[in-house]
Formats: sequence, C-alpha cells, structure tokens
Amino acid sequence: MTKSPLKITIVGPAHPFRGGIALGNERLANEFQIMGHEVNIITFTTQYPDFLFPGKTQYSTAKAPSNLKIERKLSSVNPLNWIKVGREIKKAKPDIVIFRYWLPFMGPCFGTIGRIIKRNKHTKIITILDNVIPHESRIGDKQFTKYFIKPNDGFIAMSRSVAKDLKTFTNTTCLYNPHPLFDNYGPKYNQNAAKNYLNLDVNLKYVLFFGLVRDYKGLDLLLKAFQQFDYKKYGVKLLVAGEYYANEEEYRLLIDELGLKDVVIVKNEFIKDEEVGYYFSAAEIIAQPYKSATQSGVTQIAYHFETPMLVTNVGGLPEMVPHEKVGYVVERDPIQIKDALDNYFTENRTAEFQANFAPEKDKFTWDKMAIKVIELAKK
Repeated sequence: MTKSPLKITIVGPAHPFRGGIALGNERLANEFQIMGHEVNIITFTTQYPDFLFPGKTQYSTAKAPSNLKIERKLSSVNPLNWIKVGREIKKAKPDIVIFRYWLPFMGPCFGTIGRIIKRNKHTKIITILDNVIPHESRIGDKQFTKYFIKPNDGFIAMSRSVAKDLKTFTNTTCLYNPHPLFDNYGPKYNQNAAKNYLNLDVNLKYVLFFGLVRDYKGLDLLLKAFQQFDYKKYGVKLLVAGEYYANEEEYRLLIDELGLKDVVIVKNEFIKDEEVGYYFSAAEIIAQPYKSATQSGVTQIAYHFETPMLVTNVGGLPEMVPHEKVGYVVERDPIQIKDALDNYFTENRTAEFQANFAPEKDKFTWDKMAIKVIELAKK
C-alpha cells in the first residue's frame, strides 16, 4: 500500500441511479476527496433486471454530482462485462476497491470482478455491508454470497447484527462502523413552511413513515397502533411517504378496516432528494416499526434533521437510537408502539429529544467511515 494520496475505486450504485446506497457511495467518495485521495466510482449500465425491481424507475431526477468521477460501465447480468470491468480495474491498480454489498443477486457480478482484481497482487478489496442475509430471501442467496465473499480482504459492517451474520460465512476481518449521517439533503426547514410546501394542515402534527414500503418494515403494525392511539386528542395524523414495493391494495384495505381513512395520508411515490427535507422537517417523529432490520438510512436522515424516532428492537436499530434519548425503542407490538406515541405527545418530549442529538450525531460522521476503510486496507 502506498502512502496518501491513495487511488480508490468504489464499485456500486451511483448517479444516475436513485436511492440511499447510491447517495452513500457518492458521499463517501466525496469524503475521500476531502482527505486528498483520488477516487472514481464505477456504477451500472444495467443495475436490476425488471423482475427484480418492483418500482416505477431506477433513476434519479437529480443532477449528476459535478465534483465526482462516475463511470457507467457495469452490467449486473452480463458475465462478459464482469470480466471486462474486472480487467480494467486490475490494470488500473487502485490501492483500494470498495464494494457495497446489499443484495445476493450482486454476488456473481461482484465476486467475479473481485477475483480478477486480486490477480494484480496490489489492490486491497474492502466491502461495506448493508446486508449479508437479505430481508426477503430468494433461492441462491447463500451460494451467491459465499461466492462474493471469497476475494475480499476485509469487511465493514454497519450494524453488529450484520457482523454476526457474516461470521456464518467467513472469519475474514470485519470491523463495525455505523452508517454515517445522510447529510446530502440540505438544511432543516421551518416546520410550518415545510407543512405548507407539502400541502399539510399547519394546525396538525404528523407521524412520518418514510421510505420504500416493504412488508418487513411493519407499516401494518403502525396502522394497528394508530387505531388504538388517541390521535384526535393530540391532533395527529400519519403520513406515509414512499413508493410501495408491497401490495398497496392490502394496506389500503387495512386502513379502511381500521377506520383510519381520514387519518392516514399516503404519498405513494419515490420521494425526490430535494423534497426529503420537507418531510423530515414537517414531522414530529419518525416511525420505523420494522419486523426485521440491519441498519436503516431513514434513521440517519432523521439524525441529520434532528427529528425524534420510534424504532423497534430489531437488528441494528437499537444501536442507533438510544431509548428515551433521541427517541424510543419498543418491541414489534402495536400496543408498545401506541404507548410510545402516547408518551411522546402527552409529555411533549420534542425539545428534550432534540437537545440530545448533537453528541449522538458525532458518532456517525463520514470521516470515521473513510478512516476505517483505509485502516482496514492497510492491515
């Protein structure tokens, strides 16, 4: 390994693809550049085949970052392309290649590229793990993940539950570093201004369920909790903002059955980057009643905007949200979710929780992640 500046290549989603992983890769690349290193990102020409992507589009409407070198070269479904890209990276001899691993489907692609890169006997391969075992399993998951893991020199897990999952596959060194803050979304807005922008009643308060709606995220638990919660007393509505990757009709029927049609506002679309801040600024509290989890980008957006959180005791969420400090940790139970909402609004704990954000946020800086990658690569 050479001394700084290092040559670093990140392989994974980036502009023009949308989503938290793409934004995270771009933010990490930017941090390495701030540190004086030379960085490029290799992203996809084809990321997902249609059968694996339930949304309306894979692409962002935002402008491309002007300060990053992003190259669209990689097809997730073309083995000849994997060989070509692997050879290009092998020849370029970066000091570090960083993969982002979140889905076993990427295992054959990334694993093949990694094996080819290793032949240059110079580049260190480090993977930042979003998941090892996916929330929604498919045939071949374990085999694809095993294939991917072999050429790696080290891993960084963003939750301890993921680090534990990795041990079922390999004893390769794995360090823990929590997911850094999503500080890509601009400043916090005045709450009433944010409500006005979103056409929300400024006289009401809002619990926000944010992000892609998947069954494992427990929206049904939150709806059942809301039915028992005295939302009229507190002047509260539930705002569901995110594109449905689950059966929307089932949730609509549940809303009707629970008598919540006039209480739940549904925005079934992928929220543009430039609008994210309005949702988090308008909300009193973010609800993440997940049935399973590793870590969550939603939590790290909430930290950026200093919006209190209600999470369930699964995966890495309790690591991120100290109970009754910046929010609540409850079990996957509608009664416990309802009780936490009761406590929050009865005791008016917004200011108390917000005052605790500053010291917690210091744990989740991008320079800590960047430094840990470099330290791991040098071992």
